[in-house]
Amino acid sequence: MSSFEVVSGSLEELLQQSWFEAVVLVLVGLLAGFINVLSAGGSMLTLPLLMFLGLPPQVANGTNRIAITLQSVSAVVNFWRAGARHLALSLRLSVPAVIGSLLGVWLALKVSDALFEAVLIGVMVASAAVMLLPQPKLDTRPLNRERLTPAIYLAMFVIGVYGGFIQVGVGVLFIVVLYRMLKIDLAQINVFKVLIILIYTLPALGLFVYHDQVRWGYGLLLALGSVSGAWIAVRVNLSAQGALWVKWLTLAVILAIVLRLLLR
Repeated sequence: MSSFEVVSGSLEELLQQSWFEAVVLVLVGLLAGFINVLSAGGSMLTLPLLMFLGLPPQVANGTNRIAITLQSVSAVVNFWRAGARHLALSLRLSVPAVIGSLLGVWLALKVSDALFEAVLIGVMVASAAVMLLPQPKLDTRPLNRERLTPAIYLAMFVIGVYGGFIQVGVGVLFIVVLYRMLKIDLAQINVFKVLIILIYTLPALGLFVYHDQVRWGYGLLLALGSVSGAWIAVRVNLSAQGALWVKWLTLAVILAIVLRLLLR
């Protein structure tokens, strides 16, 4: 498919969206982009939303990558401008993640819709449970090349497989690896996280596009909100109380979505 056909198809899909769908996609994307940059869980809102709007699970899975890609670009650019630059180390961590993501997309395209929905529900419940667990107080320190052991590269490969397959709650895995294993502070984790996600999502999105599992109209509207939410998140310094409110709001929405998925 040529770039002209992609652009014209995207415009056609955008024009076909109802105003209600467009507003919902932008608003949920806004919340998801904000959550994804500051913590994790944005795709637990956006992926089910695309399914509720009528997209088949695998198409929703591919379409969701448009918003993830563009919000990651927005976050990376804004972190870079703010002086947060960990390019060399992020690229090293991204190599196994990219390899894993290609395997994950291949697996996602092979499973049935019913199995994918079952995995989605299980992942959302597990991710919500992990979000309720208190974070241990660790003595954090800056990351350097010498601390990147084979175990860390293997963990990044596993994250890549998971992210390529479904993406939902992948930030929770980054917190486990980067905070608990490498003892990087949470502010640095967000910088590494968005850059690595951007790098491994690009080839994953390309594979979904190649297999015609992306609907550009839905994805671009969702991305409009996500990019705005990511832009806001980079500039907001939430208090501990504010972060707690965001977490509980996210968990409440996740609970409602899980119930809706179970009743489909």
